Amino acid sequence: MKISFNQGLIIAVIFSYLLMLLGGAALKPDYSHVSQYISELNAINTPYADVISWFGFGLFGLISAITIVALAKHVPVSGMSKFGYWLLLAEPIAYLGSAFAPCDLGCPTEGSISQLLHNLLAITTLLATTLALFLLTFTPSLKLYWRLFWLGLSITFFLLFTLMIDSDFDEWKGLIQRVQEALIFSSLCIAAWRVTHK
Repeated sequence: MKISFNQGLIIAVIFSYLLMLLGGAALKPDYSHVSQYISELNAINTPYADVISWFGFGLFGLISAITIVALAKHVPVSGMSKFGYWLLLAEPIAYLGSAFAPCDLGCPTEGSISQLLHNLLAITTLLATTLALFLLTFTPSLKLYWRLFWLGLSITFFLLFTLMIDSDFDEWKGLIQRVQEALIFSSLCIAAWRVTHK
């Protein structure tokens, strides 16, 4: 099967995410996917933080942004859904931002200037991504079950974030974030792959 350039980009997004997540964790034997945020992989003053920042977060964010831009002309969006599509750039921006403004150890709610910028970026991109997913429900000619899917995904994305930052779920915040990431990235990659086959 011949792989197109755009499909190659989608594959690159998947591999760069796995490189960031699994490769970064491999450099930090004490890291826990269950109890730690992904941002703790490149926390300030931790081993290999710069490597994970640029070859993990930065690379994934850059490839993701390029993919969104490259696929824009193939996605059947207009009006509000087109605005929603471009809001998806919030996710690449969040990861690129994590490379430039990593969190402190433990990703506390308060801390250094870098931590405060990290938190501001996280909240801003959360709201933007939630809105983006919601606006995709208005994509023209979309079947009802797809509209319900994007609506459900936007609600789930937001709810998982609220659970992730709830101190009652502190021991599970990493796992909750992994589920959130898996849901949104797999959904977007599958949708992107479907678009490239049309």
